[in-house]
Amino acid sequence: MKSSLLYIIVLFAFLPSGKVGGTAAFGQSEKEKTKQPSEKIKASELDEVILTATRTKRQLSSLPLPVTLISNDIIEQSGTIRVSEILNEQTGMITIADESGFEGIQIQGISSEYIMVLIDGVPLIGRSAGSLDLSRLAIGNIKQIEVVKGPSSSLFGSEALGGVINIITTDPTSEKISGQLSHRVASFNNQNTNLGLNQKIGKITYSLFADRLSTDNFDLAPDLEGQSNAPFKNYTATSRFTADLSSTFRVFASGRYFHQEFDIDPSKSEETDLNLHLRLDHTPSKKLDLQYELYYTNYKTSEQFINTETNVLLFENDFNQKLLRPEIRFNYKLKKSNTLSMGAGYNFETLDRTLFAEDISFDSQYIFTQFDIKPTKGFNVIVGARFDNHSEYNSRFSPKISARYDLTSNFAIKGSVGSGFKAPDFRQLYLNFTNTAGGNYTVFGKEVEAAGIERLEENGEILRIVDLSGLGEPLRAETSVGYNLGFVYKKGMLSSEINFFRNDFKDLIDTRILAVKTNGASVFGYQNFNRIYTQGVEVDLSFKPFNSLTFSGGYQLLFAYDKDQEDEIEQGTVFARDPETSQTLRLSRSDYFGLINRSRHTANIKVFYEIPKWKANANIRVIYRSRYGLADLNGNAVLDEFDDSFVHGYAVVNFATQKTFFKNYQLQAGVNNLFDFKGSNPVASDTDSNVQISPGIQVFAKLNYKF
Repeated sequence: MKSSLLYIIVLFAFLPSGKVGGTAAFGQSEKEKTKQPSEKIKASELDEVILTATRTKRQLSSLPLPVTLISNDIIEQSGTIRVSEILNEQTGMITIADESGFEGIQIQGISSEYIMVLIDGVPLIGRSAGSLDLSRLAIGNIKQIEVVKGPSSSLFGSEALGGVINIITTDPTSEKISGQLSHRVASFNNQNTNLGLNQKIGKITYSLFADRLSTDNFDLAPDLEGQSNAPFKNYTATSRFTADLSSTFRVFASGRYFHQEFDIDPSKSEETDLNLHLRLDHTPSKKLDLQYELYYTNYKTSEQFINTETNVLLFENDFNQKLLRPEIRFNYKLKKSNTLSMGAGYNFETLDRTLFAEDISFDSQYIFTQFDIKPTKGFNVIVGARFDNHSEYNSRFSPKISARYDLTSNFAIKGSVGSGFKAPDFRQLYLNFTNTAGGNYTVFGKEVEAAGIERLEENGEILRIVDLSGLGEPLRAETSVGYNLGFVYKKGMLSSEINFFRNDFKDLIDTRILAVKTNGASVFGYQNFNRIYTQGVEVDLSFKPFNSLTFSGGYQLLFAYDKDQEDEIEQGTVFARDPETSQTLRLSRSDYFGLINRSRHTANIKVFYEIPKWKANANIRVIYRSRYGLADLNGNAVLDEFDDSFVHGYAVVNFATQKTFFKNYQLQAGVNNLFDFKGSNPVASDTDSNVQISPGIQVFAKLNYKF
């Protein structure tokens, strides 16, 4: 299979392109190829409309913010089936698994727990361990994915500390019933089937989408009994409906349901996610439009871990989170190029979790405003701010300003400065957990730690108090200030952008040891103390020598450090043992690598080749990540060059090719991780078990019927 696919790559590389008239998007129809140049440019510009950056429709090419747009054409041709997969191929973004195995996305070195994820502009919930699992999001009904980098709390509030990912679903445009039915098979018995239906009937549109994914998954430790990742199956069902009630009113309604089960009998692990979204768009005049929105979401998990030999329940964890959010907003055009936006809303959130002593609820109110102005031709300034009042932490004010100036028709400079915040979550405030199955350690949330310590002392379980300073004091919201400065050059076949960034964080919340139990286990609590920063540069290039061929590439240089650790190293109080000489050395600044799970260098190279004459296309994508450390193993609380926890740098090559038959049938084949990279995990507990960080090569084939 591997040699056959390599042969296909070579074959496609030398096929004649014929007469083509393509646009920036691939998969062009014969009708599109006959359009005049001006029509093609206009269509390309319409495809670049983005909503997330300003919560209004804006051309991507005119925005003063660092934004990435991933179109449906790129998603489809890549052969990816989950949002996490396609995001991992973008510049400055890396998929990172948290302690629960959930896949979140790291942006500009900022952890996934500080990235807000939206579907059609409303937030997803379900961060049981901090990250929001993007692998639960199917992509079969996605129009485009928009990513805004840097603090965005001025529009979106908490969790938008480091950026926003907005998944835009497809809006039907055809008056005939259209859709697709597809089935994809891949290595590890990975089976994916989906069905989509779309139609526009006069002033009404509807779309339905269903997806099923199952897999035997993979084993990263073949020498050990059982599988590293349990087999699972999941189901996604979504619907979307719009209706023009009159010339001034339009209603939008959508629903999504996700269910997942892991095959770990006799243990049990299930996950469900429900989203209901209702919005009324009101346009009383050409200058004014209003939106009235109501959103409800419910995320639940149910876990029971049972000893297979004794059939004894070891651990149980139920998680039931709900969010209800009404919001109203309006946009008013003061002049043709100036827009004032305002909005207000209310969040009511509850969580019932086994690890909490009682059900918990939050509520908050917020108001935001934004002024988008163009003082002169080629000069755009956006000023915005948001005020959040929360029941569990101090109110927050989050301003942001960004600007863009077109020096010439081909060259522009843009920059932004903004603040972000993340409220303490349920876990950090109310967790009351003792791990009886592994070490007997205890973790208390901030609101229950004082009562928890008192109870343990009364029971005679405390051997020694370590640090109770600030016991019971409220946690502060984590905050950041982000800076971006970019330069854009576009002319003819070449498109390029370079962006310098800096993100400063303070009051980050992390665990600390409160006390030691009589059995030797620790008692942990949460506290504000970390000060970190990430800074670097991102470069994106795209070159289109002719309409059927596109080369693109991206590179990120990243530095991510803890300021407190830098101070300790400068003071000469941090030491490490040199494994070669066995001597204890005082660390210098050059020995400090930085934050864990951050690579200094990441890059991607992509080639997309379109063959309209054959109704076929092919692409190859190379994703590179330099070495990174997984943990501090020498006990000095710093990831340094003497730690033996580094994963070596690696490159993953993905390939896909697709051809249309009989007008409506598409056959796609491809390989993810073409050269079978597996790597090894340096912090695995059993080094003899050949624990890997990648399952290796995955071959897939997909048959799609469009109607």
